[in-house]
Amino acid sequence: MKTPLVEPVKTDLMEIAQQRLDSLTKPKGSLGRLEEFARRLVSMGGEKFPPLPGKKAIFTFAGDHGVVDEGVSLYPREVTAQMVYNFLNGGAGINVLARHAGSDVIVIDIGVDHDFAEAPGLMMRKVLRGTRNMRKEPAMEREDAERCIAVGMDLSREYALQGYALFGTGDMGIGNTTASSAIAAAVTGTSVSEVTGRGTGITDEGLAHKVRVIEEAIALNKPDPRDPVDILAKVGGTEIGGIAGLILGAAAQRIPVVVDGFISTAGALIAWSMEPSVKDYIFAAHSSVEIGHKVMLDAMGLRPILDLDLRLGEGTGAALAMIMIEAGLKIYLEMATFDEAGVSTEAP
Repeated sequence: MKTPLVEPVKTDLMEIAQQRLDSLTKPKGSLGRLEEFARRLVSMGGEKFPPLPGKKAIFTFAGDHGVVDEGVSLYPREVTAQMVYNFLNGGAGINVLARHAGSDVIVIDIGVDHDFAEAPGLMMRKVLRGTRNMRKEPAMEREDAERCIAVGMDLSREYALQGYALFGTGDMGIGNTTASSAIAAAVTGTSVSEVTGRGTGITDEGLAHKVRVIEEAIALNKPDPRDPVDILAKVGGTEIGGIAGLILGAAAQRIPVVVDGFISTAGALIAWSMEPSVKDYIFAAHSSVEIGHKVMLDAMGLRPILDLDLRLGEGTGAALAMIMIEAGLKIYLEMATFDEAGVSTEAP
Protein backbone atom coordinates (compact mmCIF):
# COMPACT_ATOMS: atom_id res chain seq x y z
CA MET A 1 0.00 0.00 0.00
CA LYS A 2 1.40 3.38 -1.01
CA THR A 3 1.65 5.81 1.89
CA PRO A 4 1.16 9.55 1.40
CA LEU A 5 4.15 11.88 1.40
CA VAL A 6 4.63 13.37 4.87
CA GLU A 7 7.09 16.25 5.13
CA PRO A 8 8.96 16.64 8.42
CA VAL A 9 8.15 19.83 10.30
CA LYS A 10 10.26 22.95 9.88
CA THR A 11 12.64 22.96 12.85
CA ASP A 12 13.86 26.47 12.06
CA LEU A 13 10.35 27.72 12.79
CA MET A 14 10.53 26.06 16.20
CA GLU A 15 13.57 28.19 16.98
CA ILE A 16 11.81 31.34 15.77
CA ALA A 17 8.76 30.47 17.89
CA GLN A 18 10.97 29.93 20.93
CA GLN A 19 12.50 33.37 20.48
CA ARG A 20 9.05 34.92 20.60
CA LEU A 21 8.06 32.81 23.61
CA ASP A 22 11.17 33.98 25.42
CA SER A 23 10.24 37.61 24.69
CA LEU A 24 6.82 37.31 26.38
CA THR A 25 6.15 38.85 29.80
CA LYS A 26 7.18 35.84 31.89
CA PRO A 27 10.34 34.08 33.00
CA LYS A 28 11.79 31.93 30.22
CA GLY A 29 10.17 28.51 30.10
CA SER A 30 7.73 29.30 32.89
CA LEU A 31 4.69 28.11 30.98
CA GLY A 32 6.22 24.68 30.56
CA ARG A 33 4.57 22.41 28.05
CA LEU A 34 2.18 25.10 26.82
CA GLU A 35 5.25 26.59 25.18
CA GLU A 36 6.05 23.23 23.61
CA PHE A 37 2.56 23.03 22.13
CA ALA A 38 2.95 26.50 20.62
CA ARG A 39 6.35 25.70 19.13
CA ARG A 40 5.04 22.52 17.57
CA LEU A 41 1.96 24.15 16.09
CA VAL A 42 4.10 26.88 14.53
CA SER A 43 6.38 24.26 12.99
CA MET A 44 3.45 22.19 11.69
CA GLY A 45 1.68 25.17 10.17
CA GLY A 46 4.78 26.43 8.44
CA GLU A 47 4.29 30.09 9.41
CA LYS A 48 5.38 32.26 12.33
CA PHE A 49 1.85 33.26 13.32
CA PRO A 50 -0.52 30.38 12.56
CA PRO A 51 -4.22 31.08 13.08
CA LEU A 52 -6.13 29.41 15.88
CA PRO A 53 -7.89 26.30 14.58
CA GLY A 54 -11.41 27.55 13.99
CA LYS A 55 -12.98 24.21 13.13
CA LYS A 56 -12.09 21.07 15.06
CA ALA A 57 -13.32 17.51 14.66
CA ILE A 58 -12.97 14.35 16.69
CA PHE A 59 -13.42 11.25 14.53
CA THR A 60 -14.83 8.33 16.50
CA PHE A 61 -14.42 5.16 14.47
CA ALA A 62 -16.66 2.22 15.38
CA GLY A 63 -16.15 -1.45 14.58
CA ASP A 64 -16.88 -4.90 16.00
CA HIS A 65 -14.41 -7.65 16.80
CA GLY A 66 -14.82 -11.37 16.28
CA VAL A 67 -12.46 -12.14 19.16
CA VAL A 68 -15.27 -11.11 21.54
CA ASP A 69 -16.51 -14.68 21.03
CA GLU A 70 -13.58 -15.76 23.22
CA GLY A 71 -14.96 -13.97 26.29
CA VAL A 72 -12.30 -11.24 26.47
CA SER A 73 -14.76 -8.47 27.41
CA LEU A 74 -17.42 -7.92 30.06
CA TYR A 75 -19.79 -6.61 27.39
CA PRO A 76 -21.40 -8.27 24.36
CA ARG A 77 -20.66 -6.98 20.87
CA GLU A 78 -24.17 -5.46 20.63
CA VAL A 79 -22.95 -2.66 22.88
CA THR A 80 -20.89 -1.24 19.99
CA ALA A 81 -24.00 -0.37 17.98
CA GLN A 82 -25.87 0.78 21.08
CA MET A 83 -23.07 3.21 21.91
CA VAL A 84 -23.06 4.54 18.36
CA TYR A 85 -26.69 5.51 18.87
CA ASN A 86 -25.69 7.16 22.15
CA PHE A 87 -23.03 9.19 20.31
CA LEU A 88 -25.56 10.28 17.70
CA ASN A 89 -28.01 11.32 20.42
CA GLY A 90 -25.31 13.44 22.08
CA GLY A 91 -25.37 11.54 25.37
CA ALA A 92 -21.91 9.97 25.58
CA GLY A 93 -18.79 11.19 27.34
CA ILE A 94 -17.22 12.25 24.06
CA ASN A 95 -20.24 14.41 23.23
CA VAL A 96 -20.05 16.25 26.54
CA LEU A 97 -16.30 16.87 26.40
CA ALA A 98 -16.27 17.73 22.69
CA ARG A 99 -18.93 20.38 23.31
CA HIS A 100 -16.72 21.77 26.07
CA ALA A 101 -13.73 21.84 23.69
CA GLY A 102 -15.74 23.36 20.84
CA SER A 103 -15.19 20.35 18.60
CA ASP A 104 -17.54 18.49 16.30
CA VAL A 105 -17.89 14.73 16.75
CA ILE A 106 -17.90 12.65 13.57
CA VAL A 107 -18.96 9.03 14.11
CA ILE A 108 -17.81 6.57 11.45
CA ASP A 109 -19.33 3.13 10.98
CA ILE A 110 -16.29 1.42 9.52
CA GLY A 111 -16.96 -2.08 10.80
CA VAL A 112 -20.03 -2.42 13.03
CA ASP A 113 -22.09 -5.61 12.76
CA HIS A 114 -25.30 -3.59 12.44
CA ASP A 115 -27.13 -1.64 9.76
CA PHE A 116 -27.65 2.01 10.70
CA ALA A 117 -30.07 4.36 9.05
CA GLU A 118 -28.61 7.62 7.81
CA ALA A 119 -28.32 10.17 10.61
CA PRO A 120 -26.67 13.57 11.14
CA GLY A 121 -23.09 13.10 12.33
CA LEU A 122 -22.84 9.48 11.12
CA MET A 123 -20.52 8.59 8.25
CA MET A 124 -21.34 5.29 6.51
CA ARG A 125 -17.93 3.86 5.55
CA LYS A 126 -18.43 0.20 6.43
CA VAL A 127 -15.61 -2.08 5.28
CA LEU A 128 -16.71 -5.18 7.20
CA ARG A 129 -19.50 -6.29 9.49
CA GLY A 130 -16.95 -6.88 12.23
CA THR A 131 -13.64 -8.69 12.04
CA ARG A 132 -13.20 -12.44 12.30
CA ASN A 133 -12.03 -14.20 15.46
CA MET A 134 -8.26 -13.74 15.39
CA ARG A 135 -7.76 -16.68 17.74
CA LYS A 136 -8.93 -18.93 14.90
CA GLU A 137 -7.98 -17.04 11.72
CA PRO A 138 -6.75 -13.63 10.54
CA ALA A 139 -9.01 -10.81 11.66
CA MET A 140 -9.16 -9.40 8.12
CA GLU A 141 -7.84 -9.90 4.64
CA ARG A 142 -4.98 -7.57 3.74
CA GLU A 143 -7.21 -5.83 1.21
CA ASP A 144 -9.74 -5.08 3.98
CA ALA A 145 -7.04 -3.59 6.18
CA GLU A 146 -5.90 -1.38 3.31
CA ARG A 147 -9.50 -0.25 2.71
CA CYS A 148 -9.80 0.73 6.39
CA ILE A 149 -6.67 2.86 6.14
CA ALA A 150 -7.97 4.42 2.93
CA VAL A 151 -11.23 5.38 4.68
CA GLY A 152 -9.29 7.35 7.27
CA MET A 153 -7.11 9.07 4.67
CA ASP A 154 -10.18 10.02 2.61
CA LEU A 155 -11.89 11.51 5.67
CA SER A 156 -8.83 13.61 6.48
CA ARG A 157 -8.92 15.12 3.00
CA GLU A 158 -12.68 15.68 3.07
CA TYR A 159 -12.57 17.57 6.34
CA ALA A 160 -9.44 19.52 5.46
CA LEU A 161 -11.28 20.82 2.40
CA GLN A 162 -14.12 21.90 4.70
CA GLY A 163 -11.69 24.04 6.69
CA TYR A 164 -11.10 21.83 9.72
CA ALA A 165 -7.65 22.56 11.13
CA LEU A 166 -7.35 20.31 14.20
CA PHE A 167 -8.27 16.64 14.30
CA GLY A 168 -8.77 14.23 17.17
CA THR A 169 -9.15 10.46 17.12
CA GLY A 170 -11.57 8.26 19.03
CA ASP A 171 -12.91 4.72 18.96
CA MET A 172 -15.78 2.45 19.84
CA GLY A 173 -15.61 -1.32 19.58
CA ILE A 174 -16.19 -4.03 22.17
CA GLY A 175 -13.04 -6.18 22.18
CA ASN A 176 -10.73 -3.53 20.78
CA THR A 177 -8.32 -3.49 23.72
CA THR A 178 -7.55 -7.12 22.81
CA ALA A 179 -6.71 -6.12 19.25
CA SER A 180 -4.70 -3.12 20.43
CA SER A 181 -2.66 -5.23 22.84
CA ALA A 182 -1.92 -7.67 20.02
CA ILE A 183 -0.74 -4.80 17.80
CA ALA A 184 1.42 -3.39 20.60
CA ALA A 185 3.09 -6.76 21.13
CA ALA A 186 3.57 -7.42 17.42
CA VAL A 187 5.06 -4.02 16.59
CA THR A 188 7.26 -3.49 19.65
CA GLY A 189 8.26 -7.09 20.36
CA THR A 190 7.10 -6.72 23.97
CA SER A 191 5.56 -9.75 25.65
CA VAL A 192 1.77 -9.93 25.53
CA SER A 193 1.47 -9.92 29.33
CA GLU A 194 3.32 -6.58 29.46
CA VAL A 195 0.93 -4.80 27.09
CA THR A 196 -2.41 -6.32 28.08
CA GLY A 197 -4.72 -4.71 30.62
CA ARG A 198 -8.21 -5.19 31.97
CA GLY A 199 -10.09 -3.28 29.27
CA THR A 200 -13.69 -3.02 30.44
CA GLY A 201 -12.71 -4.22 33.93
CA ILE A 202 -12.25 -7.98 33.73
CA THR A 203 -11.11 -10.08 36.71
CA ASP A 204 -7.63 -11.52 37.29
CA GLU A 205 -8.82 -14.79 35.78
CA GLY A 206 -10.29 -12.94 32.84
CA LEU A 207 -7.04 -11.05 32.29
CA ALA A 208 -5.03 -14.28 32.25
CA HIS A 209 -7.46 -15.69 29.69
CA LYS A 210 -7.21 -12.53 27.56
CA VAL A 211 -3.41 -12.81 27.54
CA ARG A 212 -3.64 -16.46 26.41
CA VAL A 213 -6.08 -15.55 23.62
CA ILE A 214 -3.73 -12.87 22.28
CA GLU A 215 -0.68 -15.12 22.53
CA GLU A 216 -2.49 -17.86 20.63
CA ALA A 217 -3.70 -15.39 18.00
CA ILE A 218 -0.17 -14.13 17.39
CA ALA A 219 1.25 -17.66 17.30
CA LEU A 220 -1.42 -18.77 14.81
CA ASN A 221 -1.38 -15.76 12.48
CA LYS A 222 2.32 -14.85 12.70
CA PRO A 223 1.97 -11.11 11.93
CA ASP A 224 5.11 -9.76 10.27
CA PRO A 225 6.70 -7.14 12.58
CA ARG A 226 8.23 -5.46 9.50
CA ASP A 227 4.83 -5.06 7.82
CA PRO A 228 2.34 -2.90 9.74
CA VAL A 229 -0.50 -3.60 7.30
CA ASP A 230 0.01 -7.33 7.82
CA ILE A 231 -0.19 -6.79 11.59
CA LEU A 232 -3.38 -4.73 11.24
CA ALA A 233 -4.96 -7.37 9.02
CA LYS A 234 -4.09 -10.36 11.15
CA VAL A 235 -4.70 -9.11 14.70
CA GLY A 236 -6.17 -5.60 14.38
CA GLY A 237 -9.55 -3.99 13.86
CA THR A 238 -11.38 -1.87 11.34
CA GLU A 239 -11.54 1.17 13.61
CA ILE A 240 -7.82 0.93 14.34
CA GLY A 241 -7.13 0.95 10.60
CA GLY A 242 -9.38 3.97 10.12
CA ILE A 243 -7.52 5.84 12.84
CA ALA A 244 -4.17 4.96 11.24
CA GLY A 245 -5.38 6.31 7.91
CA LEU A 246 -6.72 9.52 9.45
CA ILE A 247 -3.33 10.17 11.07
CA LEU A 248 -1.46 9.50 7.83
CA GLY A 249 -3.80 11.81 5.91
CA ALA A 250 -3.65 14.56 8.50
CA ALA A 251 0.15 14.53 8.60
CA ALA A 252 0.35 14.64 4.81
CA GLN A 253 -1.70 17.86 4.93
CA ARG A 254 0.26 19.30 7.87
CA ILE A 255 -2.79 19.11 10.13
CA PRO A 256 -2.13 18.38 13.82
CA VAL A 257 -3.94 15.33 15.14
CA VAL A 258 -4.62 14.67 18.82
CA VAL A 259 -4.47 10.94 19.48
CA ASP A 260 -6.67 9.68 22.31
CA GLY A 261 -5.82 6.65 24.44
CA PHE A 262 -4.92 2.99 24.06
CA ILE A 263 -6.88 2.05 20.93
CA SER A 264 -6.15 5.31 19.12
CA THR A 265 -2.47 4.89 19.93
CA ALA A 266 -2.53 1.42 18.38
CA GLY A 267 -3.74 3.16 15.22
CA ALA A 268 -0.98 5.74 15.58
CA LEU A 269 1.57 2.92 15.98
CA ILE A 270 0.43 1.42 12.67
CA ALA A 271 0.62 4.83 10.96
CA TRP A 272 4.06 5.54 12.45
CA SER A 273 5.32 2.12 11.38
CA MET A 274 4.19 2.93 7.83
CA GLU A 275 5.58 6.49 7.83
CA PRO A 276 7.71 7.58 10.83
CA SER A 277 7.39 11.30 9.96
CA VAL A 278 3.75 11.29 11.13
CA LYS A 279 5.12 11.58 14.66
CA ASP A 280 5.83 15.27 14.00
CA TYR A 281 2.08 15.95 13.67
CA ILE A 282 0.81 13.85 16.60
CA PHE A 283 -0.12 15.10 20.03
CA ALA A 284 -0.51 12.25 22.52
CA ALA A 285 -3.60 13.30 24.47
CA HIS A 286 -3.18 11.44 27.72
CA SER A 287 -1.68 8.51 29.60
CA SER A 288 -4.18 5.65 29.72
CA VAL A 289 -4.30 3.25 32.65
CA GLU A 290 -4.01 0.40 30.11
CA ILE A 291 -0.49 -0.89 30.68
CA GLY A 292 0.36 -1.27 27.02
CA HIS A 293 -0.23 2.40 26.31
CA LYS A 294 3.11 3.58 27.68
CA VAL A 295 4.93 0.89 25.70
CA MET A 296 3.46 2.21 22.45
CA LEU A 297 4.05 5.86 23.31
CA ASP A 298 7.65 5.15 24.28
CA ALA A 299 8.22 3.27 21.02
CA MET A 300 7.20 6.39 19.08
CA GLY A 301 8.90 8.84 21.42
CA LEU A 302 5.63 10.57 22.33
CA ARG A 303 4.92 12.21 25.67
CA PRO A 304 1.28 12.37 26.81
CA ILE A 305 -0.23 15.74 27.69
CA LEU A 306 -2.60 14.67 30.48
CA ASP A 307 -2.52 12.01 33.19
CA LEU A 308 -6.05 11.67 34.54
CA ASP A 309 -6.46 7.87 34.89
CA LEU A 310 -8.74 7.86 31.85
CA ARG A 311 -9.70 4.60 30.10
CA LEU A 312 -12.95 5.34 28.32
CA GLY A 313 -11.80 5.91 24.77
CA GLU A 314 -14.30 7.49 22.34
CA GLY A 315 -11.94 10.46 21.93
CA THR A 316 -12.57 11.84 25.43
CA GLY A 317 -8.90 12.41 26.21
CA ALA A 318 -8.38 14.05 22.83
CA ALA A 319 -11.16 16.56 23.54
CA LEU A 320 -9.57 17.56 26.84
CA ALA A 321 -6.08 17.79 25.35
CA MET A 322 -7.34 20.05 22.55
CA ILE A 323 -8.10 22.67 25.19
CA MET A 324 -4.49 22.59 26.43
CA ILE A 325 -3.04 22.68 22.92
CA GLU A 326 -5.12 25.70 21.96
CA ALA A 327 -4.15 27.39 25.22
CA GLY A 328 -0.50 27.10 24.24
CA LEU A 329 -1.12 28.77 20.89
CA LYS A 330 -3.24 31.51 22.50
CA ILE A 331 -0.36 32.32 24.85
CA TYR A 332 1.99 32.55 21.89
CA LEU A 333 -0.33 34.75 19.81
CA GLU A 334 -1.96 36.97 22.43
CA MET A 335 0.44 37.47 25.34
CA ALA A 336 2.36 40.76 25.34
CA THR A 337 6.11 40.92 24.88
CA PHE A 338 8.30 42.80 27.35
CA ASP A 339 8.71 45.63 24.82
CA GLU A 340 4.98 45.88 24.13
CA ALA A 341 4.12 45.97 27.85
CA GLY A 342 6.93 48.32 28.80
CA VAL A 343 8.25 45.81 31.30
CA SER A 344 11.94 45.85 32.10
CA THR A 345 13.90 42.67 31.48
CA GLU A 346 16.91 43.61 33.60
CA ALA A 347 17.42 44.49 37.25
CA PRO A 348 18.60 48.10 37.89
